[in-house]
Amino acid sequence: MGVLIALDHAGNLITLYLFFEMMTLTSLPMVLHNLSHDAVMAGLKYLFYSIAGAFAALFGIFYLYAHGVGFLFQEGGVLPRLGASYHGSYEMTLFALMLMIAGFGTKAGMFPMHGWLPTAHPVAPAPASAVLSGIITKAGVLAIIRVVYYTVGADYIRGTWVQYTWMTLALITVFMGSMMAYKEQVLKKRLAYSTVSQVSYILFGLSVLNLEGLMGALSHFVFHSVVKNCLFLAAGAIIYRTGKTTVKELKGVGKEMPVTMWCFTLVSITLVGIPPTSGFVSKWYLATGSLQSGMGAYTWAGPVILLLSAMLTAGYLLPVSIQAFFPGAEYNYKELRKIEPNLLMTVPMLLFTAAAVLFGMFPGPFMNFLQSIAAGVL
Repeated sequence: MGVLIALDHAGNLITLYLFFEMMTLTSLPMVLHNLSHDAVMAGLKYLFYSIAGAFAALFGIFYLYAHGVGFLFQEGGVLPRLGASYHGSYEMTLFALMLMIAGFGTKAGMFPMHGWLPTAHPVAPAPASAVLSGIITKAGVLAIIRVVYYTVGADYIRGTWVQYTWMTLALITVFMGSMMAYKEQVLKKRLAYSTVSQVSYILFGLSVLNLEGLMGALSHFVFHSVVKNCLFLAAGAIIYRTGKTTVKELKGVGKEMPVTMWCFTLVSITLVGIPPTSGFVSKWYLATGSLQSGMGAYTWAGPVILLLSAMLTAGYLLPVSIQAFFPGAEYNYKELRKIEPNLLMTVPMLLFTAAAVLFGMFPGPFMNFLQSIAAGVL
């Protein structure tokens, strides 16, 4: 918690990088918690991917800092205010920026550096998976926001190969993550692939570089955290009370754990983007931002891929709830027993579920707040 708060308040690229690396080291024990062979291997994979991504970003930090871009972050970017005093090469600066986006994007699970997520989540305890998915991945997004919107400025990369490459990688990740989640049968691993896809919704919104896209990204930043925390906590409660870890084993679990499965179902609907939940609000802004971007084929490719991903999300989450509540005639109702977890496990899920729905029903104040932020950095 201390490292994350320090990361949020980092004032320049050097302190940002310092606390970014500290976050990796302090979150590693959550993956190693069980100390099994799989947990150790997953922890090493998480560590190697994180360090590799951070080193790629470090090159960009060295380059920018060596040319004077190392002072306090500023809305709209430090680079535009330097003007002629910035002596860095334009092409080299773009290359450094791409490395920083890809490097910090490793923590956010952006293709091709997404492999640690589906490995780390199944072996980590459910609360640790919730933190990794809902919060730790967002640190990579936060670092990219600081680089693009507070260091170099959106105008510097608008229309360049960096923007198109970034957008392409984000859309590939959105679709690939959804497809992998659709095929996966281990529940927590399915949710991990879902995180790979959904966090890249945020990266896509950031890459559009306009007001609507940025508002969609920032809102999905919050809504995805709420939803994915609840999904992993629900999965953890199911595993804790039943020992079942695969999707096929969950038939009838809604009869035994109705509160848990209702929470799972409602936040699943939110993640699909069905109104009036919060997921619909963020995805509406993301699609609108893409349609208003004027970026040729990407103008319509973004909404199309987001829609396909939403359909796949429905395909890999809603059948879990359908089988849980409607197991069919073969289910042995005579052995039905209520095994709902205690209040310490149930109340957090209820709060997350309420937040996911209420944010969508009353989005006005929050979206106005985000609009004021987005307008300031563009």
